[in-house]
Amino acid sequence: MIFFKYQGTGNDFIIIDNRNLVFPKSNLQLIQKLCNRRFGIGADGLILLENENGVDFKMVYYNSDGNQSSMCGNGGRCLVAFAKHLNIISSEATFTAADGFHHASVLQNGIVSLQMKDVKKVNVQPDYTFLDTGSPHHVQRVDNLESVNVKELGSAIRYSKLYGAAGSNINFVTQIAPNHFAIRTYERGVEDETLSCGTGATATAIAMYVNNRADAFEGKLVAKPDTSEKASKNCKIVQNIEVKGGSLQVTFTENNGIFSDIFLSGPAEFVFEGTIDLTI
Repeated sequence: MIFFKYQGTGNDFIIIDNRNLVFPKSNLQLIQKLCNRRFGIGADGLILLENENGVDFKMVYYNSDGNQSSMCGNGGRCLVAFAKHLNIISSEATFTAADGFHHASVLQNGIVSLQMKDVKKVNVQPDYTFLDTGSPHHVQRVDNLESVNVKELGSAIRYSKLYGAAGSNINFVTQIAPNHFAIRTYERGVEDETLSCGTGATATAIAMYVNNRADAFEGKLVAKPDTSEKASKNCKIVQNIEVKGGSLQVTFTENNGIFSDIFLSGPAEFVFEGTIDLTI
């Protein structure tokens, strides 16, 4: 079978054109092997592009543990770039994923901008913020991001009683400047730190806004991060997120606690293509 390798700010994926539905999707052992970095191709996840009525394509996403998962923001952006490579789309795309309908645009500079699902509930606690941006995310501020043992601490929170059997992705964040944050993410399903997480970057951007640490509306500074001043109705909030694999930008609007018009933007790059024997 022919496969393609794409990456978005270091979040890497095996992508397969499965419009003919020949990939053995029930074979979790095979998916695990393909994603294994020593015995397979190596990736944070595997994505199948399939046909779907009413949209350009369907996204089917598997974590590297072989299990089908919730939405992956960087994976969605990479799949849009792949669809353009296949000439399924030109510069605009519509597709469905585990969390529903998405729209995306491919810009001339290779940036892919992906519309994420609306966020209607944000749970703010003294030590962390929790929200679902297509996948569940725990966002926790830390003073020294580089010193955090992401795998150890992230795993402890992910498997704690706080999130039960389903678990959560865990993000550690520090503020660099107004509207500029750095994060490190422990991803469930990968069960380790990844170089980037799109839904995590999105969750962090919204969480920092809710915690009064966002002050850029349409690129203009209008409030200090330590005040409670918020954007006016339907005003665009701009957040820049640094991940270990590069830079992402998240924009959104907020109206009475409802977050909409959420867009995750960043590079989505082809790495290589090849063929692999699916027999194991």
